Formats: sequence, C-alpha cells, structure tokens
Amino acid sequence: MPMLLMLMPMSLSLPAGVIAYGFRNCSPPLKRLLAHSNTTNLHHYHHLRRRNNTIPPQLNTLFSFNFFPRNLNCLLTGNSLFFRMERFWSGSSINKNKALVEQLQNYGTISSKKVSEVMETIDRALFVPDGTPAYVDSPIAIGYNATISAPHMHATCLQLLEENLKSGMHVLDVGSGTGYLTACFALMVGPQGRAVGVEHIPELAGSSIKNIKKSAAAPLLKEGSLSIHVGDGRQGWPEFAPYDAIHVGAAAPEIPQPLLDQLKPGGRMVIPVGNIFQDLKVIDKNEDGSISVRSETSVRYVPLTSRDAQLRGY
Repeated sequence: MPMLLMLMPMSLSLPAGVIAYGFRNCSPPLKRLLAHSNTTNLHHYHHLRRRNNTIPPQLNTLFSFNFFPRNLNCLLTGNSLFFRMERFWSGSSINKNKALVEQLQNYGTISSKKVSEVMETIDRALFVPDGTPAYVDSPIAIGYNATISAPHMHATCLQLLEENLKSGMHVLDVGSGTGYLTACFALMVGPQGRAVGVEHIPELAGSSIKNIKKSAAAPLLKEGSLSIHVGDGRQGWPEFAPYDAIHVGAAAPEIPQPLLDQLKPGGRMVIPVGNIFQDLKVIDKNEDGSISVRSETSVRYVPLTSRDAQLRGY
C-alpha cells in the first residue's frame, strides 16, 4: 500500500476522477526524495482553489502540512497532480502528447493557444529517459540528481512568461536539463529571437542537444538562435543579456543578483525560491529598474546549487 494512503484517515474519500499517487521512494534518505521530486501536489490545490473558490474538506485535510508528522513532510515533494491522465490513452506518441496538452487545457493550466501549440509541437517523449512514462503529469528523474519538471509546471511557466516570449525576444533557461523547456522557448521567440539554456552538468547538456536535434526545434539549434551552454546558471549567461524572460528550473534560497542584473527592464523572471517551503516567484523588472515580486503558487523543486553539491546529492 502506498505510504500516502496509509497516512490517510479511514473515512477519507476523494472526489471521482481523483486518485492519490503513491511515493516510490519512501525509504531512501531525504536527499534522494528531494532529488526525485520537482513539484508538490499543492500546485493543484491552489489551482483548484483559484478556479472553484472552494475545496472539499477531504482535500483541505490532505493538503494540510499539519496532516503529516513533521518528519514526513518530505512526502509533499510529491510526483504529480492527482489526476492520472494517461491511463486510457492509445495511439502514436504524437497523439498521446496532444492528449496530454488537451488535458492540461481542460484543467485550466493552459489557457493560451500559443502555449498549447508549442507544447503539442515539442513532443515530451523525446526529452525523457527511455522506458519512462513521458505523458504522465509528473516530474521524472533524469540522472545526476536532477529531474525534468512535470508537464503542468512547464505549462504554468510558459503561461507566466508568454508576453515575454514574443518573436525576436531573448530568453534564458537556467538549469536547462533535458532541453525540453528550452526548445519550447525557442519556438516561442522564433528564429529572430534567442533561447539560451545553461546547464552545469556537462553530460546533461550534451544529451539535451541530442534531444533537441530530434525535435521540431532542431532547425533553430542549427541556425544558432537556440543554444545550450555548460556553466553555473546562478551566474546567468551574460553573452546574450539582457533577457526579456528568465526561467529557473531549480529552487534558489534567494534570488540570484546576476539573474536580476541580466533581466531586461520590462522583463520577467519565474523562479522557485525557498528551501523546504518553496514558492514559485514571478519577478517583473519595471522600466525604471525597480523590481516587483509576487508568489504564484507553492512548489517543490530540487535545489539550485553548485555542480559538486548536486552530484553529492545536496
């Protein structure tokens, strides 16, 4: 029986169409649990609250940190939304990818035609390890104590940055991992723009280039408007700054100053901030250079740290 279900009160019943995912890594140390996680189910809680203004009492209990003993809060690093979207899917990989995007539209995570088109065009299956379920709304371990984010988090970040991903704009993807979101960014800004991925694990940077070459973003990589670089993403990538949009795919204890410096006036950064408790921060640089910050939702990402610390398991 999955650990999460063992912790639930016997009287708890969930709404139709909702299931509780188990956590496959309950026994290893906390650092391994964190390494295999990228977002909490709290994202979906806040999404439901925004859409419906009400949450069933059962889900309020389920999503309460107080529901778990303190030493089990690591379980809230979670794997996915509660909706299992792939169960009855069939057909080609492309059709499954389209079905994933359609479900994200149905749940209200995607509201933009442009975002849906880009996510349909970039097939997620090309960017996940062989044998892993590409179309499950869950983060997936990609080696080196890193993950590829859950599709709903990719969609959320694309939505938040859409106005700063217009044709000809510059975008920086810190912790580019498998290259999936960098490829999406590249399609958004087009050949007249510039999409830059920075990844401090050379092996991941190399494999991400191979992934992109198999995708619809391959021509942009060849032409040079999309590029992947090995480096410490906390320092940004000054060569192509300033950036209209910056996405950070790991949680920083505080917002790195070099990234703020490389953000263009009128630009926007999306970055998870925090340690155990994290919020997805939306940072807008105003035309006068001042900064506005707001929290979008609660999340769980792996830490934004040095290469050595990441390889040691933080």
